[in-house]
Order: sequence, then structure tokens, then C-alpha cells
Amino acid sequence: MDQHAARILPSILDTIGRTPLVALDRLTRGLPGRIVLKLEYFNPGFSIKDRIALRIIEEAERSGRLKPGGTVIELTSGNTGTGLAVVCAVKGYHLIAVMSEGNSVERRRMLRALGAEVELVPQAPGGQPGQVSKEDLELVERRTRELQEQLGAFRADQFNNPSNVEAHELTTGPEIWEQTGGQVQVFVALVGTAGTFMGVARALKKRRPEIRTYAVEPATAAVLAGKPVTDTRHKLQGGGYAMIPPLWDPRYCDGYIAVSDDEAIAVARRLAREEGIFAGFSTGANVAAALRLAREAEPGTLIATTANDTGLKYLSTDLFP
Repeated sequence: MDQHAARILPSILDTIGRTPLVALDRLTRGLPGRIVLKLEYFNPGFSIKDRIALRIIEEAERSGRLKPGGTVIELTSGNTGTGLAVVCAVKGYHLIAVMSEGNSVERRRMLRALGAEVELVPQAPGGQPGQVSKEDLELVERRTRELQEQLGAFRADQFNNPSNVEAHELTTGPEIWEQTGGQVQVFVALVGTAGTFMGVARALKKRRPEIRTYAVEPATAAVLAGKPVTDTRHKLQGGGYAMIPPLWDPRYCDGYIAVSDDEAIAVARRLAREEGIFAGFSTGANVAAALRLAREAEPGTLIATTANDTGLKYLSTDLFP
């Protein structure tokens, strides 16, 4: 086989992971700390959730919980669903993605384009489009359970499935370590299911225990930090559900940073204009938190975070007017 043929990958699934890590040196100009951002929208489903989707499905296959031609069901804000849709398309499974009507329209349209069946759940009274609250998520959970029982489908169950954490402990964390040459000193990330945070924190602290890890939460629902919840509605889709996720372990967290919607939006817009990085609300929150740490850091401190998805998934929202 010649060298060109050797580069052909068996399927799109082989492109998941190994995403670039880039320095935000324009955004941090003049600050003592340096931020590096892992561009997870380079995954085929354009988000960090492709990693867990592949791990969850392959673990279910190995354990026999998912049979050839079976049906997969999952509660999702859209990104995990999209990752599962990519994996299911290649492997021949039927996917039912259950999501709140509050999530952006682009996500549901992408899911359907990939062959998934989308079950939309109306928002709780007082719900606002583009803002998925704890109450909205509870309604989605109820509908997901109903459908799972009716259909006998395999549920990916990202909030409880240990494969969620393992995917990041085995891939995302080690990649950050290797890409920084082991020089990373701080990791910061928004907590939703807690998979990314826990997996990366475990991987990095295993390699160097003194690496500091900070959990990002919405300013109005900083439950992990023990603060009172003033509003469960916010724009950080895929995170900050005003609850302690089952996969959460506070032993791996060194601190908490609360970020407002306005701050996340402002930083996401700066990322696009100043760094050419077109990402979503949660990425804005991650980088906003990292910037706070960079301002207070010792000179030369290397701070890593993730760009969780692409800004293309938010064109129907007020993120990019």
C-alpha cells in the first residue's frame, strides 16, 4: 500500500479526538497567565460530546447491552445527541434524541439531517427559548424514561454513565498533557454532566497532582460552589443545570468560578473577532473564567480550557447578532 492510501480512514468515527490546542495570545496580551484552548468543534459532530458518544456506544456493544440494529435513546441538549447520531449512522443504530424546545433550532435540524428521530419536549411554564432550566430538563428526563420503557431501547444515560468520564480521562486529558508538553498548570471547564471536567481533572492530576482545576457555573445557579440558586434559567446550553451531577466528585475540584450570560456572550464575541475562533455560549463561559484566572496568575502560568462546540449551532440565538 502506498503512503497516500495508508492515510485513508475506515470511517468518520476515526476522526474523533486528537483536536488542536491553540494559544489565545491576542486575548491574553498583557496578562501574566497564558490560555490554551482545545478546539473540540474539529470533531465530526462539531462538539466535545463526540468523544463520549463513541465511548458509550462501543462500551454498550462490548457488554452486550446494545445489539446490532438496536435503538438508542438519550436526553440531550443537542451536542451529545449529535455525537450519538454520527456514531449510530455509521454503526447502523436508530437514535431517538429527546430534547427541550428551549435548545437552539440548529441542533435539532442537524440531528434530523444525521438520521436521528427528534422528540421535542415543551418547556416548563415561564421557559424562554434559548434558555434550558432545571425544570425544563426534568420534563425531558420524564419523557426519555417513558420512551425508553415503551421501546426497550438502550439509553446512553450521559449523566450517570461512567463511560462519559472515561472518554475524557483516556483521550481529552492525555491530549492536553501531551500537547502542552506536560506544562499545563490549570484546567477550567463548565460543568454539565461533569464528564469533561472529571475526566480531564483525573487524567491531569494523575500525572501531576498539583495541577489546579476550576469548575465553571452560571452565576445564577452556582450549586457546586454551595451558593443559592437565584434563577435556573441561563444561556449556557449543555451546562449549569442547578444540580449536582451524579458523576461529580469534589475531590478533583480546586475552586469554582461563576460566569454570567453577558460575560460569556461578550467573550465568545471577542474570541470570534480577535482570535478567529467561532464557538458557542459554553466556550465563552470557559474562556471568560480562564481570563479571570490569567489576570491573577503568576507570570507564565499555563491555563487550559475547551471550545466545546461551534458558533454555527447558535445562529438562531442572540449570541452573534
